[in-house]
Amino acid sequence: MRIALAQLNYKVGDFTYNKEKIIQHILKAKKQKADIIVFSELSVCGYPPLDFLENKDFIHRSEETVLEIAKECKGITAIIGAPQINTASKGKKLFNTAFVLSEGKIHDSVNKTLLPTYDVFDEYRYFEPNTVFKTIQIKDKTIALTVCEDLWDDQPVENSFSKSKLYKTSPLEEIKENYDIIINIAASPFSRKQEGTRKKVLIENAIKYKRPLVYVNQTGANTNIIFDGESMIIGPKGNLIAELNTLEEDFYIYDTENEHPVSKNNIEKEALLYKAIKTGLKDYFQKMGFKKAIIGLSGGIDSALVAAIAVDAIGKENVEGILMPSEFSSEHSITDAKNLADNLGIAYHIIPIKKIVKSFDESLSEVFTGTKFGIAEENIQARSRGVILMAYSNKFGNIVLNTSNKSEAAVGYSTLYGDMNGSLSILGDVYKTDVFKLAHYINRNQEIIPNNTIVKPPSAELRPDQKDSDSLPDYEVLDQILYLFIEKKESKKEIMAKEFDEKIVTEIIKMVNNNEYKRFQSPPILRISTKAFGSGRRMPLVAKYDF
Repeated sequence: MRIALAQLNYKVGDFTYNKEKIIQHILKAKKQKADIIVFSELSVCGYPPLDFLENKDFIHRSEETVLEIAKECKGITAIIGAPQINTASKGKKLFNTAFVLSEGKIHDSVNKTLLPTYDVFDEYRYFEPNTVFKTIQIKDKTIALTVCEDLWDDQPVENSFSKSKLYKTSPLEEIKENYDIIINIAASPFSRKQEGTRKKVLIENAIKYKRPLVYVNQTGANTNIIFDGESMIIGPKGNLIAELNTLEEDFYIYDTENEHPVSKNNIEKEALLYKAIKTGLKDYFQKMGFKKAIIGLSGGIDSALVAAIAVDAIGKENVEGILMPSEFSSEHSITDAKNLADNLGIAYHIIPIKKIVKSFDESLSEVFTGTKFGIAEENIQARSRGVILMAYSNKFGNIVLNTSNKSEAAVGYSTLYGDMNGSLSILGDVYKTDVFKLAHYINRNQEIIPNNTIVKPPSAELRPDQKDSDSLPDYEVLDQILYLFIEKKESKKEIMAKEFDEKIVTEIIKMVNNNEYKRFQSPPILRISTKAFGSGRRMPLVAKYDF
């Protein structure tokens, strides 16, 4: 049997676009004499559709699209993903379904059993879990068809209070009939830790059930979630037969009778991280219909990195920078920002904020009488820059890109309505130590980000001789503690057991907890870790708990 894997980039809610892309690949697979072509989870409507699923018209459009795609399935079988109405008298309105299309109609379907409700997933909000376990017959092969999480039944609960598993049901174990092949359609997001874990899960399933496993994931990005693709075929002994490209559309035909193992090009850590962020930014602009970006260039490493990624993602002709020096801006920061813009070939404008800040100071002088220069005055500078960026965006249509990193966002080292402005946060899930690594990666062949930008001590330059180290520990220490607290969910006691200073750990955790209200108002953040701020980390704003 010849099975085609179609690893594609879909648009949420764009049924015409998704249908045309699916049909195009059905015809391609048919031309190459494939018996089956497999697409990813919810490929018809795009993933994740979120509360679109509560719209009756959206569901009807999806149903119509499935039938239109089915008409093209003559002489070939297609497996696609779409929501399906639950006709039972009880339960959620919908199923998350894998449809089997053949001979111009819906031949069969299998519903998703295990509905993830953790991190960025909230599928039980919309879908009813499957309770009917069966196989699908396609030609002379019997298929165990599963949807994404259905293969993750054996995963342990992260930071569990016991040794229990996350799910009570194992869909493959519930299938009593014998079968030849396991097919899994997925919408599995990228994270820097996910690739190894996912491959391990797939290999373990193939070995456990002694069957070849065909896994098809989507690629591209939708809002904050990035999909890496990496669809693959695992042999019954756990051997990797083929692995499709990372963060790219790809197409591959697997011949069950004539296997030709394909080796995968390994991507180094920084290259993978860079490609994921670039994909997130590029798809955000393309799918939203945006064209041009505007970035506040401070001469610092964060804005330099965002500018370099933006140029690669959407083109230098579509990226502009604004330099907004204050009375505290060093001459080298202005020079570094200019050199960066020249290296990238982007247009830039210089708009000093000294007069703007002075007008605020004068207007506030009466109510500020008798007070010392402090956070309020520092933040007026950041907010003045934010107003300029938003004014430029409103006037010329350039979308503001946020440049704050995860370390800053975690401890509240950013200003609401100032440097937290933006339509999309590019580095909001990237720790400062990784920002430096990505900058070196960009400069691997030539100096694009000025070396002085990388080596100088980080500073917000909002007061004389200010350094980040004035109020924060060294980023090497800070980021380790933040990672343990945010991603690993370790307590203060557990972190201190790793020989971190108690005072530093206590202060950092306090800063993270006290600044949740800021992150609640931040732009969507491109997710590249297992625990990004935003929909994947839901903490109460009003709470008192000592970790």
